[in-house]
Amino acid sequence: MKIVIAGAGDIGFHLAELLAFENQDIVLVDTNQEVLDYAATHLDVMTLKGDSSSIDVLEQADIGRARLVLAVTTSEKTNLVTAILAKKMGARQTIARVTNQEYLAESQRELFRELGVDSLISPVLLAAEEIQRLIRESSFTDHFAFEKGKINLIGVTLDEYSPLANQQLFDISEQDTEVDLRPIAILRGHRTIIPRGKTILRRGDHVYFISKRDNMERLTNLVGKQKHNVRNIMILGGSPLGMATAKRLEDEYNVTVIEKDRERCKVMAERLNNTLVINGDTSNIDLLEEEGLSRMDAFIALTGNSETNIIASLTAKNRGVLKTIAQVENKEYIHISQNIGVDTLINKKLIAANNIFRFIRKGKVEAITSLHGVDAEVIEYLVHKENQLTRKPLKELHFPKTALIGGVIRGEEALIPDGEFQLQLNDKVIVFALPEAIERLEKLFH
Repeated sequence: MKIVIAGAGDIGFHLAELLAFENQDIVLVDTNQEVLDYAATHLDVMTLKGDSSSIDVLEQADIGRARLVLAVTTSEKTNLVTAILAKKMGARQTIARVTNQEYLAESQRELFRELGVDSLISPVLLAAEEIQRLIRESSFTDHFAFEKGKINLIGVTLDEYSPLANQQLFDISEQDTEVDLRPIAILRGHRTIIPRGKTILRRGDHVYFISKRDNMERLTNLVGKQKHNVRNIMILGGSPLGMATAKRLEDEYNVTVIEKDRERCKVMAERLNNTLVINGDTSNIDLLEEEGLSRMDAFIALTGNSETNIIASLTAKNRGVLKTIAQVENKEYIHISQNIGVDTLINKKLIAANNIFRFIRKGKVEAITSLHGVDAEVIEYLVHKENQLTRKPLKELHFPKTALIGGVIRGEEALIPDGEFQLQLNDKVIVFALPEAIERLEKLFH
């Protein structure tokens, strides 16, 4: 598949890295020769220096043969023009990164589709939505909702008090038959385990469950967590993500934002209605204490410095704050989130890449996400035609051993399937898959 990526910055490079790993035919376009040289020495991609909104540059990239064009530069204008021109020049599908939240309204999206921009993505908005989900389910470190919450993917760390520790999955199922849920992955240190009936859970394991909406509270009790109501939230940093997060949370919670730039504080105070905005040094722990850090239920560190965010979140945890979330720019930090004491580390690049990847996967992909620290994907496939998937029960499908079906959405009904379960046309199937299983899955669901 020929893919053209405009912009070799954080998001563009990360996407190129993921796609190059899958042996895609990639052209990376940027005006900065230095970042292109870095990409050329680290990735198996073709690089092209130039402005992607230039017709001449797009012709050099052979844009007419492109299956997909990803315009993800830091310039919204460049991204939109690139996508529009690429579509007119023969590219099959175009995606543009935007910062203006107004463009994401459905009426605006339709206008851009008419112009040639098939999809718009906002890494900031996607990250703000994930933070909102995490705050609503504060007992969990990860929360991803499929089909508006009919089925949920939940991550939780088994602490020393968890009743699941040292138990075999078969035994757990027999003890609590009322909770219809499925563990789909275990992160033990840096090792990913696909759980089977004889798998024994250990203290410190980070376990990912698929659960129906009605079972969320039971799952909380089963793993030994207490349900906490979040009311007071402190956000560190008035970045665009800090602004978007406060905007989504301020009508439901008591939100305080700490930002060191005075002018940025003025902008936030004008745009936010129910948020307390304080001008102060985000690294000053005494200031955070004065503004009520110890009384907070949740602490969200969203400054531009990953280390500051991690240290501030650890400090908040030490002061008794229930829920801590830190933004990190270095995706390598994601792998240590469960080991250092911060509940959740988020990375806008990874979140945006997950959103984009559903356009790349073969088969009818409805949604895709990755799990923090786990080298795997959770993919929602649509069964869009009658084939072997609909003719045999799951146990006879020769499903890859490194993949697992966690749940099925059939109309308005959420189902947790067993080996006797048989898929039907228009079922939406949620699959956990390690990288080596992807090719086989794409053939099954193609």
